Amino acid sequence: MTERGDGQAGAAGGPSRHVPVLLGEVCAALDVKRGGLFVDGTFGAGGYTRAIIDAHPKNSVIAIDRDPNAIAAGEALVARLKRRLILVPGRFGDLDAVVSAQGFDTVEGVVLDIGVSSMQLDEAARGFSFRHDGPLDMRMEQSGPSAADFVNDASEAELADIFYHYGEERRARAVARSIIEVRRRSRIETTRQLADLVASIIRQEPNGVHPATRVFQGLRIAVNDELGELVRALHAAEQVLSPGGRLVVVTFHSLEDRIVKQFFATRTGRVSAGSRHMPSVAQAEPSFEAITRGPIAPTDQETARNPRARSAKLRAAARTSAPAQEHMDALTMLAELPRTADKRGGQR
Repeated sequence: MTERGDGQAGAAGGPSRHVPVLLGEVCAALDVKRGGLFVDGTFGAGGYTRAIIDAHPKNSVIAIDRDPNAIAAGEALVARLKRRLILVPGRFGDLDAVVSAQGFDTVEGVVLDIGVSSMQLDEAARGFSFRHDGPLDMRMEQSGPSAADFVNDASEAELADIFYHYGEERRARAVARSIIEVRRRSRIETTRQLADLVASIIRQEPNGVHPATRVFQGLRIAVNDELGELVRALHAAEQVLSPGGRLVVVTFHSLEDRIVKQFFATRTGRVSAGSRHMPSVAQAEPSFEAITRGPIAPTDQETARNPRARSAKLRAAARTSAPAQEHMDALTMLAELPRTADKRGGQR
């Protein structure tokens, strides 16, 4: 779960509702004190953007967000900062096209904070959280198929795949089967309906997470194609970063982190781009140099202040002068939904 706001006033503007995760570590990895143009691929409430602009008088930011609410809320900051902030509605998977459309060829840094923001989680009408009853929506862009559409229209096999592969829910098949039985009588339209249904099947462990946590995660990822967007964003950042430019990614669960880890491993030359599905290829010249050796996690003090930061991991690398590499089919496969729910022999 991400925190994309800024809890303190600064040169870039006044206070907002949330505290961005790993803010100091993100700024250090981006090397924001050197000055230049940066991309904040997940603007949210502007926490990273404000810190970047505050760090150097010549810093400017192209900020992107797919949530119309975030764009609307950021307009006052755009007006205050004038030419130092360009706020663009869109997906960070298209960040190279966004940068080009604004008249720039390269940038000095890109930061991506993956997942859902606190503002989205805390607003019942958005339907991201089972903590508040609301419509089963989960759409970041507030357009296209909703979570309710997935739950009520997808096959049992597809639902089981979503919950198992994206949510890492071991009882995915049982949950999917129960959904099919319930929706024969009436549609499942609210977050409480789905959460209660899951809780009737999965027993909550002592001190464990709510039984619906993994089901909601998988559904949200599917609705917003979050892993596919992450893969596209990593490739896009590789295209636009200048030599020495920094790519910093903050993830919040193992599926995201695995993709980022694999991308950096291949781009820094630590592993081949080949896979069991593709023969190994000649090793390309590394297009990135590692900044972090393994992930950076929040301190105990940060997680005490902000429990939603507890699962965050930061990875970062600096762009070399080597050409951008081709898209990796093996990396794309990590973001795709395997079609295994209808195969026999699996225990879920």
